[in-house]
Amino acid sequence: MAVDQNADRATQAAQLAEEVREFLAAHDPATTEPLEFLRARYDAGLAWVNYPEGYGGKGLDRSLQADVSDAFAKAGAPDNKAGMNAIGLGMAAPTLLAFASEEDAKRLLRPLWTGENIWCQMFSEPGAGSDLAGLGTSAVKQENGDWLINGQKVWTSLAHHAEYALLVTRSDPDAVKHRGMTYFWVKMDTPGIDVRPLRQITGEAEFNEIFLDDVVIPDNQRLGEVGQGWAVAQTTLMNERVAIGGKVARRGEGAIGEAVRTWESSEQRDPALRDALLSNWVEAEALRIAQIRLGQSLAVGAPGPEGSAVKLGLTSLTQRLTGLELEIQGDDGLRYDNYDMRRPDLDKRWSRIPGFRYLRWRGLSIEGGTSEIMRNIISERVLGLPPEPRIDKDVPWKDLPR
Repeated sequence: MAVDQNADRATQAAQLAEEVREFLAAHDPATTEPLEFLRARYDAGLAWVNYPEGYGGKGLDRSLQADVSDAFAKAGAPDNKAGMNAIGLGMAAPTLLAFASEEDAKRLLRPLWTGENIWCQMFSEPGAGSDLAGLGTSAVKQENGDWLINGQKVWTSLAHHAEYALLVTRSDPDAVKHRGMTYFWVKMDTPGIDVRPLRQITGEAEFNEIFLDDVVIPDNQRLGEVGQGWAVAQTTLMNERVAIGGKVARRGEGAIGEAVRTWESSEQRDPALRDALLSNWVEAEALRIAQIRLGQSLAVGAPGPEGSAVKLGLTSLTQRLTGLELEIQGDDGLRYDNYDMRRPDLDKRWSRIPGFRYLRWRGLSIEGGTSEIMRNIISERVLGLPPEPRIDKDVPWKDLPR
């Protein structure tokens, strides 16, 4: 049964459910090879139903995706490495869909969704900090049309697993910092790319620093116009904030669920800690409702500044709850399980002890845009308050102090 594009939402949901049942009858998850199953699901338009036909979707309302995902999960459908490929699915895919050529988008999106290709995001730099527009990795166009890239990136998650990356560069140092940037996609095995692990406060090396030494990128791997990389980066960043803060947890799951389980297993019954736990439960519910509201907004358009508010709320709540877990544990909260430097298993974060979660989620204030940047976005774009003074607004990038 095909889904009627002109039908109302309820009819489309029923038709989509029938299509999923027909797909599962033809591709039994118990007997179909996982990669074959995932490729067939993508080709059937049941990967992300809001994407256009030919790109793994059906051009339907984004809100219909949750029912499709639940139906496949209940049927025991194979995983497409969603935890390992969070950057690919959450940030690279919508950027490629918006800016890549039709040929590149169709060629890159299928193996991205199936988990055959992991993606990372080369944005942050040692000299730019949270000010992405201050980046200095240079892109110089050659006589044959190729680009020569030199510079250093930092805090690049999953680069050691990635086959592809999103890359923002400085192509015109004479322009002001928000202009003169150019955006590319690049294969990670391109000569001149060197990935080195960075040890974090948890002891693990989830992040990397990357050195780019005379890396040659063809012009057909450029996303957006020359010098307009900031506009492309905004698409990536808005989707990044939604990917971090917009995932709707079930009631009682996530950080609040872990805190409740820690409370239930603890012998301490401090009334003040109980009150704090209840207060955070209420806030977790408010955040969950806000995430649902964000999903409804996304169903009718691209992510906007409301994604920043949800990301900020998630950061504050998660950090407070992981701190509360340590308080509930008392002296045992100071114990740590493994401080060996190693590459982490991202799917097992929540099975680690509260001390790990307390340290790891300090990073939420930085990754995907700092909390200070989120507050600026909310104040200026949502509340309409006067903008923060920017003395470097009209200064060429090459003349900025660094």
